Parts: sequence; C-alpha cells; structure tokens
Amino acid sequence: MTPADYDAWYRTPRGAWIGETEYRLLRDALAPRAGETLLDVGCGTGYFTRRFAKDGFAVTGLDIDPAMLDYARTHAAAGERYLQGDARRLPFPRESFDLAVSVAALCFVEEEGLAVAEILRVTRRRFAIGLLNRRSLLYHDKGRHGGSGAYRGARWHTSKEAAALLEGLPARGVRVSTAVFLADGGRLARLVERVLPRSLPLGALLVVAGVRTAP
Repeated sequence: MTPADYDAWYRTPRGAWIGETEYRLLRDALAPRAGETLLDVGCGTGYFTRRFAKDGFAVTGLDIDPAMLDYARTHAAAGERYLQGDARRLPFPRESFDLAVSVAALCFVEEEGLAVAEILRVTRRRFAIGLLNRRSLLYHDKGRHGGSGAYRGARWHTSKEAAALLEGLPARGVRVSTAVFLADGGRLARLVERVLPRSLPLGALLVVAGVRTAP
C-alpha cells in the first residue's frame, strides 16, 4: 500500500468517521491546553499530526519511514514539522514536549517497552498511547493468524497488557479507554459509539494515557 492509498482511506466515509472518533478519544485523554507542544510518534502520513495542528497545537510528527514522511511533509496543513527517527531512540532531550501521542504505531515496533519509556522521557505533562485491542471485534476480523491487510504483523493488546507497559515508569493517573466498538462505520456503529462508555474494554483502539511524573 502506498502512502497516498493509506491516507486516502481517511477520506472515505468509514475512514473519516473512524479517524474522527479516534481523534476525539486521544484528545480527551491528553486534555491539551491551548498552545501546548505535542509529539506524534509513528506519525505515518500525518493524519493525526495534521488534525492536532489544525486545532492549534505546535506539533512534531516523527516516523522511521521516509516515504510516509515525504507524503506528510507534502500535505502539511498547519505549520507542523516532520522528522525521521526511531521510536526506541527519540532524537530529543528530556521533557522536550508538553504532550506526546502515538496512534497504533507501537504495535509494529519491536521492543515496544523501549518506545514507551522514550515517549515518557521526552514528555513534560501528559501522554496517550493508542494500541490495537485484542478483545475487539476488529481483532477477530483483521487481527487473527498474523493479521491481514494493514494489520499484518501487528501486535494486539488487552487493557491489562496496555497498562502494564507503564509499570516502573514515571507515570501516574494511568487510565485505559477504548473507541470504535463496531468498525464498519455504519448507522449502528455510530449509535453504539454514542451509548457505550469508553471504559468498556472492547473498542478497536485502546488508549493508555496518564501524567508524566518526575523520575
């Protein structure tokens, strides 16, 4: 799949709904303040990077894939910047950003624990890490037996496994929430999304978030 094809999915009716639903979950988990700086780790083509930048945050997107970054830079929307780098060795000093986010990227990173520790190292205030949920219907559709399509080779987590990634790290108030309970984006999916609580650990996107504390 090319970067253009990947990003075009977010402009389909289903992709646009899922992207916006996930964005709202991430934004609520971060509780951002006006003008804060934000790092998007594993930004890919920059969909969420652009979305945060359009909302007025000073955003930096980082990814290891040069083709994805070329697309992101070409389609920059609100002054966000893009850098190449490894999530396991972020090229920034300690506490460089107010906030940090990662959306279904660490699922493809070996030694994901190193990446989580790095995210907390460069964060001053809050973080939100989006993972793929092994207790979701999406897993049964796209994730089993090694995964299919864009999910091939992805690592899926439970809520307990997601929270465990923060054990021993400088974080407090860790909470896990989910979104996208039905991933088809149809009328029933939209109704379910409105009525089910985010604390229900069954949504396709699982977000573990908290406050970075002094180590």
